[in-house]
Amino acid sequence: MTTPSLVIALTKGRILDEVLPLLAQANIVPSEDIEKSRKLIFDTNLPHVRLMVIRGSDVPTYVEFGSADIGVVGKDLLLEYGDEAFYEPLDLGIARCRLMTAEPIDRPAPTGRLRVATKFVNIAKRYFAERGTQIELIKLNGALELAPSMGLADAIVDIVDTGKTLTANGLEAKELIANVSSRIIVNKASMKIKNAAIREVLAQLGEAVARNN
Repeated sequence: MTTPSLVIALTKGRILDEVLPLLAQANIVPSEDIEKSRKLIFDTNLPHVRLMVIRGSDVPTYVEFGSADIGVVGKDLLLEYGDEAFYEPLDLGIARCRLMTAEPIDRPAPTGRLRVATKFVNIAKRYFAERGTQIELIKLNGALELAPSMGLADAIVDIVDTGKTLTANGLEAKELIANVSSRIIVNKASMKIKNAAIREVLAQLGEAVARNN
């Protein structure tokens, strides 16, 4: 019986750097050096498995619509995108960080509606609504730390790793919204049609995660 083909969507950057060793422990190794190639699709040592390397924000879309069977993506993007469209069977425990609010150091609390700059607009809406705080959302895709100092926003919602970037820009982390790590997501139709092949990958990755924890 022929093993069905699988496409695994990986996120560029830090997540890619940390997931490749896990994949290798699960006997999935790209046939060439991903870091040195401009390609986006890579064959592996397994004839039925290919790797796709794309922007993290695109991974849920590729998995939801079945262009990728499996994806690796940060929990922050799943919270923003919504997780109803696919299964989330495994926390890889890599690329750990925190999703937090941040505000200027020692600045008095603003009165009235809070202006919040973020790329996580859905998360911010839910978070502040649950606290009964009225906000004006300002969507930015980068350089969020500049928004308060330039008078664009009172606060930001962003990913925090060490916090050094915040401090360098006169900000301090305030409230924790979520702890973030990278997760495996699986297309719902693929899980039914390619169940055995996907479960084998999940089992091997699960063992690799357990060995590293």
